[in-house]
Amino acid sequence: MTRHIAWGAAIALLGCGPAADRGPTVLYASGADLQTINPLLAVHPLAKQVQRYVLLTTLARYDGALAPRPYLARAWRWSADRRTLTFVLHRDVRWHDGVPTTARDARWTLEAARDPAVGYPRLSDLADFERVSAPDDSTLVLRFRSPPERFPDVLTDLPVLPAHLLDSVPRDRLRRAAWNEHPVGNGPFRFVSHQPNRRWVFAANPDFPAALGGPPRLERLVLAIVDEPTTKLAALVSGELDVAGIQPAHAGYVRRDPRLVVIDYPLLFTYGIVLNTRRAPFDRLEVRRAIADALDRREIIEAYVYGYGTPAFGPVPPGVPGALPAAELRRAPLAARVALPSRVAPARFELLTAGTGEGTLEQIVQARLRRLGFDVVIRQLELSTFLGRVYGPAHDFDAAVLGIPGDLGLGYLGPLAELTGMRAPRDPEAAQRMFADSVPVAFLYHARGLQGMNRRLQGVRMDLRGELVTVHDWWVTR
Repeated sequence: MTRHIAWGAAIALLGCGPAADRGPTVLYASGADLQTINPLLAVHPLAKQVQRYVLLTTLARYDGALAPRPYLARAWRWSADRRTLTFVLHRDVRWHDGVPTTARDARWTLEAARDPAVGYPRLSDLADFERVSAPDDSTLVLRFRSPPERFPDVLTDLPVLPAHLLDSVPRDRLRRAAWNEHPVGNGPFRFVSHQPNRRWVFAANPDFPAALGGPPRLERLVLAIVDEPTTKLAALVSGELDVAGIQPAHAGYVRRDPRLVVIDYPLLFTYGIVLNTRRAPFDRLEVRRAIADALDRREIIEAYVYGYGTPAFGPVPPGVPGALPAAELRRAPLAARVALPSRVAPARFELLTAGTGEGTLEQIVQARLRRLGFDVVIRQLELSTFLGRVYGPAHDFDAAVLGIPGDLGLGYLGPLAELTGMRAPRDPEAAQRMFADSVPVAFLYHARGLQGMNRRLQGVRMDLRGELVTVHDWWVTR
């Protein structure tokens, strides 16, 4: 595709003019439509960020030093035995329909998340919650079965939902709730519209309380769905997009454009091959180990992400609190990985992947495993189909290349193990050792984020907390 054709495709897709004509409206590219806007159901990383930084509010949030700080809750206190955590909520936060946000909303949200019928992805993080109560509109009380070792990370991740709009919906039908199509939030931006597979539009909430930061500086935030990397790059260069994830191969090109800047930042995001231990041949530890040992992570990082990553031998990136050193997780030097053990027979299996690209990463994996005699059939799927097969109740896959979004409380380790058909210890350190010993995932690399941005946009910071963490404070030059 020539640059001219790509630009035309981007303009037709986005339907917006150049950056100079948009004023305080920012177009942010998403590679796929948001899986769902409901935080009780979402696993899509960008969807989760939109929920907690754009549309809704969480009880607490992490600061730049990764310490939990008050947000919707203006304060909290622990009991002497550290089994009771009491939150005091702000009184002046309203839902976008004018109804006050109260502790009843927070209680309903947590009770719904604890109900297995809902299917909240982080249900295991709530296992220690013994009781949730709201003695008055501004007080929320959590009682734990045993004292938590740290502030519950899930309370920074799960936004509070409006009970008055959702409590009449049977919990096993929340996936079909009308709210999911026309969400009413209480965050710094209001929902305006959604065109499936095209865009989400949010407008500044002029009534967002000063205690939580006041109204945002942008007038509108538009998430434009652009799944083709070439189209995305062309739209960024032409000014049709303000922010877009870029491929490592394009970073140098973007840096040479004086109108653009490249943001390179750490991610709590690891790529790996998830092995379904419910099925042969991955029900055998020897096979899983052989596959993990055969992969050359440096080769993948240099050839696929142009150095924007670090080798992964476990699920937690270096620098994240609680991460075990790679030296404790790595089994053997690469030079020792030359052949399958004699007791392991090569097998044919399907490797699922999401997207429509050339499948470079998958082809590298395929070539490496072919040397051991494995016949790897690469199957590319549209994202929603991919998620349905991998995360659906049938877990209809042999192996899948998966980007694994993490959380700073390391609560994602349990659901990741369950995805493979295993159970992980609740202690994060023990869980990491389980992944190293049992090898339900062949980890590849810890990713770094790479975004191209128009220089008219200011106030942007991206880090382990996400790309939209400072969206409230973004602004554009005139």
